[in-house]
Amino acid sequence: MQIKFGTDGWRGVIAKDFTFENISRVAQATMDYMNREGLGNKGLVIGYDRRFLSRDFARRVAEVAAGNDIHVRLTEDYAPTPAVSWAVREFGAGAGIMITASHNPPEYNGFKVKEAFGGSALPVTTRILEEIVAYNQENNRRVISVPYDEAIKKGAIELFDPCEGYFHQISRYVDLDLIAKAGIRAVVDPMYGAGCGFIPRLLAGVDEIHNSENPSFGGLPPEPIGQNLQELSALLKSGKYRVGLALDGDADRIGAVDENGDFFSSHCIFTVILRHLIEFKKMTGAVVKTVSTTRMVDLLAEKFGLELFETPIGFKHICELMLERDILIGGEESGGIGVKGHIPERDGILLGLLLLEAVAVSGKGLRQLLDETMDDIGHFYYQRIDRRIENVAKEQLIEKLLRHTPAEIDGKRVMTTNFSDGFKFIFENGDWLLIRPSGTEPVLRLYSEAGSLDQVERFLRQAVMIAGC
Repeated sequence: MQIKFGTDGWRGVIAKDFTFENISRVAQATMDYMNREGLGNKGLVIGYDRRFLSRDFARRVAEVAAGNDIHVRLTEDYAPTPAVSWAVREFGAGAGIMITASHNPPEYNGFKVKEAFGGSALPVTTRILEEIVAYNQENNRRVISVPYDEAIKKGAIELFDPCEGYFHQISRYVDLDLIAKAGIRAVVDPMYGAGCGFIPRLLAGVDEIHNSENPSFGGLPPEPIGQNLQELSALLKSGKYRVGLALDGDADRIGAVDENGDFFSSHCIFTVILRHLIEFKKMTGAVVKTVSTTRMVDLLAEKFGLELFETPIGFKHICELMLERDILIGGEESGGIGVKGHIPERDGILLGLLLLEAVAVSGKGLRQLLDETMDDIGHFYYQRIDRRIENVAKEQLIEKLLRHTPAEIDGKRVMTTNFSDGFKFIFENGDWLLIRPSGTEPVLRLYSEAGSLDQVERFLRQAVMIAGC
């Protein structure tokens, strides 16, 4: 089969696409790339999440690395992606590999590549990896490996705990003592994923739900969006807690529930953290957002005189800018946010702690903090809906929208368009609608932001009609 890297890594359905044979092929191509680029002698860090067979897939990748004379540091247990990414940077490794399908449904697994700087592999790197996989297959390249137990005995594979170095970095970035003294009643939902136990270990007194080992993720995709956080929301509505935090399957994305028990989306989180970094931490730099991210970020950047960049969806695009420029914060709608002074990588754990720090400093709840900002820059409403769509229908829709771009939608004149990633229609008052095929699943994503919830819902109804789904 053809191996294609999506917005972040290669993902597939376990036992259908994501098999030991295919992961061995991708691993061999990765080792070929590392040795060709002179990275192999710097070693490789490998981690994995709590999905079905993740530990075994990780061990298979380690066997292939050992067979290609690349020393491996393999996490001794499941670990969050940001902790593995930090370890790549900490050890000066040539690369990192994380076995995870992030927020995808439980039948998926995936192979994320991290470069030496501690962030997602850049588009140019993933293209090269795809080419090497295809070349190796065409030329019957043999997968070279050493059995796991033998590699352990030889020291070619070394087990390690990524927590110590990562925790030191987090405690340097966030004032954990300040948060503890504020006595914030907080609860975390790691959604049965690799972030289980991490925030409570950093901050005593924080409670946690859904932290047992459950490869089916309780029947829900481990994506921290409102419909998946009903139990967390109920806990906040009970009055027992003031802040609810949620992590995705590999803990590189963040969601939250506010003091009223309402879902606090990534757009709200991005907005509150941006203001916190500027006003409390006195940090500066440009801002990066993806095409599906709230306009509140644009207005805050304008208010504080910060340069703003907009990229296609996928944190690898944000990462590129974080490597090239002085970027204060970069984030995307799916809950992936990275900040200056860390690694050019999403980190749900760090962002959750920054939210608690913002609450501790201000003495206000998350919704209060957001409302203060909205009172200043305007009030916004946002929704996303996902629809299953077959690849043929997806291609037909793309062709139709490229040929016939609507001049108006819901009686509103389309002022400008942005087709850099999907089809974004921007209206006179700044409201917008985005129709975008997913890069990792057979799904069509429909997004809208406007000054009223009614307008958002009308735009989305029109998007469903345009898409024919």
